[in-house]
Order: sequence, then structure tokens, then C-alpha cells
Amino acid sequence: MVWAFVLLSPGGQAGQAGQAPCRVLYARAFGTSPGTPLGGPRQRLRRKEQLLVVARQVASQCQLLQSSLGRLSSPQLPQLPDEPVSLQDAPGGLFQMPPGDPFPDRVTVVWLSVLALACALVCDPQENLSLAEITLRRLAPRLLISLRLLSPGAGVLLRPDAADALLDRLLPHGQMLFLNERFLQAVDRELGIKASR
Repeated sequence: MVWAFVLLSPGGQAGQAGQAPCRVLYARAFGTSPGTPLGGPRQRLRRKEQLLVVARQVASQCQLLQSSLGRLSSPQLPQLPDEPVSLQDAPGGLFQMPPGDPFPDRVTVVWLSVLALACALVCDPQENLSLAEITLRRLAPRLLISLRLLSPGAGVLLRPDAADALLDRLLPHGQMLFLNERFLQAVDRELGIKASR
């Protein structure tokens, strides 16, 4: 089961002046978090806090990876491509969050970094992690099409309706699917997305 999806801008290197902080661009929870009952405003606030903790941890992982590769992190998002992006070699990883804070039960977070963005799936620890990575690599280029630059250097805006429709098709109710090319092409046609590579 996938408990949540998070799309974020990791920001710059920690401790550098003038660097943008980690920012959640889009987040979606599926069902309830492990050990968390459904409920009202307090539970929704708790879920937002949980996803922000995940986003910060992913941002930290991205920055560590960038610094280990000797690349400087760019505070601004590069020009978004007009064509879908192939993410076969995009850096990514996974980490576990122990029981306690932010989730009552142990979860595994699978993440992928693309351009100056990162996306992550919060999964049950026994989930198929290879399938989670493949799902992210299929989902990320389609989400990039939903991004729009606000103005040069001002950031991006995600069309949440497009992201919701895409997640409804590729992660229905938080269940990962084995996605073949024919299914993906049908989803692309249905949602008006250019053919991906």
C-alpha cells in the first residue's frame, strides 16, 4: 500500500545564504496513515505535518546525493522541457522512517530527483520497492507536463486537477499497478499527455 505521494522542490544546500528552503508543491495521502484514524481537522493537520517531515527528509537525501556527486544544487528550477523527459538515469533512493514520529508505524520512502524537483512515495515496508521505483519513473515525467513556470526565477505551479487525475489512474486508492506501455499510452491519450518515451 502507498500511503502518500509528495512532489517537492528540495531547495538549496543547507547552511548556504540565499538558498530556497524545501517546499512541498503537491501532496496526496491515500486512505489513512498507518495507525492513524480517519477524522477531522486535527487528523488533516497531522497528515500535513507528516508529509512535510517526509519532504524535508527527501530534500536532505537529494542534497546529500548532489554533494556526494560534486554537483552544486541550483536554487532555481531550470527551464522545463516541452517534450516528456526520460528518467531512466535520474538519481533516486529509498530510506525507512522508524515507528514514532512522524508515522506511528515504520514506513519506507522511495524518492526520485528530476531537474530541481523530487517526488516520493511513502509505502508500507513490505511493499514491492522495485515496483515503487518504476511507478515513480513513469509518474514523474507525466507530472512535469502539469508544471507551469510562473515567471522566470519565480518558481512553478502544479495543476492539481491534472495531478489528481494522473494519480487516480496510476495509483488508484494507493495501490500500485504493474504498468505496461499500452496502459500508459491509453492514460496519456485520456489525459491529453504527449506520448512519453
